[in-house]
Formats: sequence, structure tokens, C-alpha cells
Amino acid sequence: MSEPKKLYIKTYGCQMNVYDSERMAEALGGKGYVETQTPEDADMILLNTCHIREKAAEKVYSELGRFKGLKAEKPDLKIGVAGCVAQAEGEEIMRRQPLVDLVVGPQSYHRLPEMEAKTRQGAKALDTDFPEEDKFEHLKSRPKAKRGPTAFLTVQEGCDKFCAFCVVPYTRGAEVSRPVDRVLTEARDLVERGVREITLLGQNVNAYHGAGADGDWSLARLIWALNDIDGLERIRFTTSHPNDMDDDLIAAHGDCPKLMPYLHLPVQSGSNRILKRMNRSHDRDSYLRLIERIRAARPDILISGDFIVGFPEETEEDFRDTLDLVEQVKYGQCYSFKYSTRPGTPAAERPQVDDAEASDRLQRLQALLSRQQRELQDAMVGRTVGVLFEKTGRLDGQLVGKSDHLHAVYVQADASLLGQVAQVKIVESNTNSLGGVLV
Repeated sequence: MSEPKKLYIKTYGCQMNVYDSERMAEALGGKGYVETQTPEDADMILLNTCHIREKAAEKVYSELGRFKGLKAEKPDLKIGVAGCVAQAEGEEIMRRQPLVDLVVGPQSYHRLPEMEAKTRQGAKALDTDFPEEDKFEHLKSRPKAKRGPTAFLTVQEGCDKFCAFCVVPYTRGAEVSRPVDRVLTEARDLVERGVREITLLGQNVNAYHGAGADGDWSLARLIWALNDIDGLERIRFTTSHPNDMDDDLIAAHGDCPKLMPYLHLPVQSGSNRILKRMNRSHDRDSYLRLIERIRAARPDILISGDFIVGFPEETEEDFRDTLDLVEQVKYGQCYSFKYSTRPGTPAAERPQVDDAEASDRLQRLQALLSRQQRELQDAMVGRTVGVLFEKTGRLDGQLVGKSDHLHAVYVQADASLLGQVAQVKIVESNTNSLGGVLV
């Protein structure tokens, strides 16, 4: 029997890329590949790229440059670029970096086996189409391997919002939702393989409108169906758009037992003028009213968000509006970034904010967000929460898991609790984690 070929995948960016990388490994598993953790051992290297951060493409070219020596030593090594940079750059990647054998966009990775075969025949393979067929249905899974206690599950892709700063509509395409029965089938399969918590993924996940037997289902209805799956103990979803938080989804946060009290709901700015320039289609007041309604349904919910500072034409007054909104919402977790241009997006052509001023604003915002996060963490001390244990800790006899509110929690506990939810009393708050004892 021949030795299996080895596949090394490096994943950048969002949770959806993590999910996509798993599917790519499954697709190539049917061609005899097994995963390796080091590129030096690999017969194929795949970079699954993200286009959200500044100079994303240049960072990919830099990473590819590191493989020149490896390619010289192993002429049969195949190197591929997948994901959103692949979609945006296409054939330009092969032109600038001839060592690349394969370029595949995020909607075409189900075609990887055919593309890999083409590279083995000495040809280059490029596919950045938006095919009509359902890529998920074309994937051939490997034998049903045991899974860890948590898993991502993509239910929606693409975006129709066209925010002025964002490339997602161009790299992921228009909004598409997976059919209900296929989502539920995959969820049941994950639970049978040991998963206890599923996070539903989508660029605008709460815009989900998957086809069911009796018409399109909303995300709330899908969550209630997942709630009925025996063995599944926790449900989460990300990333949401404020405009798609409907009444049923808000109510589900208060009523659905398995839906966790955590919501990532990006606002991006607290200034109405900047929100309009961002083409966000909501304003600060509608966002704040939405937060009030969500907290009325689930008072203990932890709100997470995203912010961009230094957006083109942002003034100090606009920025102070953002600080004011943060003070009102009180975020338990946040991602904040200094604006950077994305070629081809409307905001890239506008007058830019001075870089030093944008950096100063980012530091001020992050100081406020860090203080809020620590205050909310400290307030957890003395409370009892459910913790899903995912792995062993750095200390002997220590387990690490996530609380209902997605805090990392460390506990002295027997390894038999791995993969299970247990009640834990929080006794200490650290910089980015909580310490607890089993109840």
C-alpha cells in the first residue's frame, strides 16, 4: 500500500475560513491526503486566505516567498492559494508567484480534487467562479472521525449590504442560504461524532432564509429545530447585522434553552454621519433601541461588537459619538481596528484621516473597551455558570472550557469531564480568563 500524501493548510481570518479549511481537507481526503502540521512534510500546501486586513494580498505573497526553498528541494510539492485573496487576485497570483500551482476561490473548493489531479499532470489550475451547484453537496467526507466538543457550521454565505469599507460582496458573492434539511443533517452528523456546541456561521448569518419543505425558514426557526437535536447542548451564531435582528430571533434569546447568552452585533461607528458614509443602513439610535430589546429578552446576555476608527472624513466629534455609544452599550468583548483601504471599495477613494490621529483614536477606544471587558469579567466572580470543557490546561489536572458567555474558564477537574458541560462557580478574574471550581 502506498504512503498517504500529506496536506498542510494554513488558515487566515474568520471562523468561516476555519470551516472551509476543514471541508477542503475532507475533499482532498478522498484523493488520499492526510493532514500534517508542518509544511516541510507536505506534498501539498494550501493557504486559505482572508482579504479583510490591510495589505492582505502582500502578506500572502510574502508567505509564498518562504516556500521557494522548499519547492526547490521537493519539485513535486504542490502549492495552492484559496479563499478571498485567491478570489480577488485570481491569475495575478500565478503571474507574480510562479511557484503557485493552484488558485481556488471560496465558492469553488469542492472542485479541489479535479484541480489537484490537473496539477499532478503538470498543469496550472485556476477556479474563481461563482458556480451554480451547491459546493457543500459535492464534498465527499472522509470516514466519520471523532470530533472535539465544538464545531462551526456554515449556513449562509455572501453579503448584499455593500458597506463602503468591505470587500466581502466581491469575494464571497451575493447572499445564499443553505437548505434547512442539509444544515440539520450536518448538525446531527456532528453531534454523532462528539460535538456538543455548534456555532452557525454566515457573513450575515441572521439574514438566513434557507429553503424548507414549507417555504423559507428564518434563522430563529432553524435555531429552534437545532434545539430539538438530542445530544446538542449549545447553539451560537455569528456574524449578525443589526438590520436583520427580527422579532423572532430576539425572542429566541429569551426562550430557546440551548441558545447561549452571547451575541456578536457589529455597529462599526457611533456617529450617524459616519454610519451613513459607511452605507450601514442603520443609525446609532436604532442600534441602541435594538440592544435594549435584546437585553429585555435576555438580561444577562453578553454583547460583542466591531468598530472601525479613522474611517475617511471621521472627525473628533464623530469619534466622541463612538465613545459615547460604547459607554451606553457596555460591551463584554469587542474587535476594533484602524481603517485601512481596500482597493475597489468606495471608501478607498475618499479623503483619508491622518494616520497618527487614527492610531490615537484606536488606543483611546481600546482602553475603554478593555476596561468594560474587565469590569464585566470581574462581575462574574461569585456566579455559577455552565462550562463546556474543551481541552487540558497548562497545569496538571487543569481543564479549560468556555462559559455560557464565551469566557475562557480554567478549573481543576478530572479529564473525564472533557466534552461535557459542568456547573462551575467563578472564584477569580484574570486578564483574559476566569478561574473557577466545580460545583
